[in-house]
Amino acid sequence: MKRFDEDADGTESGRTAGSDRPGSDRPVSDRPGSEHAGSEHAGSGRPVTRPEDLRSHQWYGTDGLRSFSHRARTRQLGYLPEEHLGKPVVAILNTWSDINPCHVHLRDRAQAVKRGVWQAGGFPLEFPVSTLSETFQKPTPMLYRNLLAMETEELLRSYPVDGAVLMGGCDKTTPALLMGAASVDLPTVFVPAGPMLPGHWRNEVLGSGTDMWKYWDDKRAGLIGDCELAELENGLARSPGHCMTMGTASTLTAAAEALGVTVPGASSIPAVDSGHDRMAAAAGIAIVGLVHRDRRLSDILTREAFEDAVTTVLGLGGSTNAVIHLIAMAGRAGVTLTLDDFDRIARTVPVLANVRPGGQKYLMEDFHFAGGLPGFLSRIPDLLHLDRPTVSYDTLREQLAPARVHHDDVIRPRGNPVASEGGVAVLRGNLCPDGAVIKHIAAEPHLLKHTGPAVVFDDYRTMQRTINDPELGITADSVLVLRNAGPKGGPGMPEYGMLPLPDHLLRQGVRDMVRISDARMSGTSYGTCVLHVAPESYIGGPLALVRTGDVITLDVEARSLHLHVDDAELERRRAAWTPPPTRYERGYGALYNEQITQADTGCDFEFLARPGKVADPYAG
Repeated sequence: MKRFDEDADGTESGRTAGSDRPGSDRPVSDRPGSEHAGSEHAGSGRPVTRPEDLRSHQWYGTDGLRSFSHRARTRQLGYLPEEHLGKPVVAILNTWSDINPCHVHLRDRAQAVKRGVWQAGGFPLEFPVSTLSETFQKPTPMLYRNLLAMETEELLRSYPVDGAVLMGGCDKTTPALLMGAASVDLPTVFVPAGPMLPGHWRNEVLGSGTDMWKYWDDKRAGLIGDCELAELENGLARSPGHCMTMGTASTLTAAAEALGVTVPGASSIPAVDSGHDRMAAAAGIAIVGLVHRDRRLSDILTREAFEDAVTTVLGLGGSTNAVIHLIAMAGRAGVTLTLDDFDRIARTVPVLANVRPGGQKYLMEDFHFAGGLPGFLSRIPDLLHLDRPTVSYDTLREQLAPARVHHDDVIRPRGNPVASEGGVAVLRGNLCPDGAVIKHIAAEPHLLKHTGPAVVFDDYRTMQRTINDPELGITADSVLVLRNAGPKGGPGMPEYGMLPLPDHLLRQGVRDMVRISDARMSGTSYGTCVLHVAPESYIGGPLALVRTGDVITLDVEARSLHLHVDDAELERRRAAWTPPPTRYERGYGALYNEQITQADTGCDFEFLARPGKVADPYAG
């Protein structure tokens, strides 16, 4: 068994020089934004054994005026020549912020990464990058995912960097960092922020997000009061770290580990556990070894890796948001991933992670000590591509060899799954010709095949203001429809998809209804929520044509979402439809509106997702 972080002097590359890159749908020269596209050095796999082989040598190692200036300014920073010259320069991209509780500990973790880089003979430099706080950033951090991806790409390309360590975890930061890094294609390791500690309230163990929704509905139903709610505020989120349910953050960091871009077991380590410090240091050691071997991100992010990430997400009962993000991440790596891939794989993988909200009981700390993602993957080896590389091992097979499961109710055996099929289904029909998704394992089973009359809301504010209006006549059989909440209409496709139920139904004990929107939903949420309807209503998708009273049928088993209105009537409505006013007249919002793609293709910017070469800057 050979780990990539061994022999950091680069005397053995772990592959044959000149070997082809595995798994991409198209050659590296056509990958979006690859700075090494078509270059002599791209993908050669030759060991980086001499200082002049390093990318940073262009900045520091030549005889010209610019190199003299770069060395002088590095002395100004207080560094000795012996500390950095001829050593791999590692950029640590840190999304720490005072207003991001998921990442508030990453300022300290960066020191552990630096410790590892120094021990392995590298030179670490920390770069602050945008923080995307799911809790505080409005209208939604999804609006800014591509902005962080652009920042990541351009920062790594424009500085004297040989490799990168990416630090993130809160929902949009994981895909943003990896999208940007994939477009530059340097050796890269991802450090997940880690889940927070379990919440506590009286004798209840709380899951962030999931129990927020639950107890807020209890308050609206009159089951608890202001005193209980005040106690819940103090017990729901007890430490740094992202949500400790299998929400979007845990789903995406698990996907990153499944892709092979973290050190083994990294994604589930609790944020405040000392093991998280050790993991960060191990990532620092690993990145130096990757630089010495010229093991770039494109060698890891193959089609096989993305298929395994999809398998992982579905088998974990993970967030629907992973569908959009993995499609976008794959596109940056030159891999075509579609909704059909998700639906195909979903029919082959059982849900084995008994972690809320898809599971019934456990949280991420339980999952970690039950064996974490290595333990989970060890239960589905026949569904994985085991001979692909990771940042730590020559093959995933070797990486999983020591993996074990220590709690069979947290990570279920194949014979006792949480669900027999993957936790997300892809729907098609005249209401979503380009697809929609539903996390059906988090829905009430009796609603998975349902026909009912639509109650339509044109925007989220109107819905909030009128949901309890008796004149709407909402019953438990109604189908709540929210439009103008997609990528352009939201704007930014906010997590509006878990529409609140009317108070009068909550008081009657109703806790789920069929809800349809072109919005997203928090991965910590639950319910029969059809999401990501494409194309979105804001650009004239069929959702824009639905009227209150129209009958809609949801049939998850048939993967169908159908509006019972004939084509001629829909054409009449389309002819009468007028586009909504423009959301942004200038600034980043205008760029976003011009460039954003639809949910089924990952909501990337068209000019970032397209194939094309970007040259390394001339440093002389």
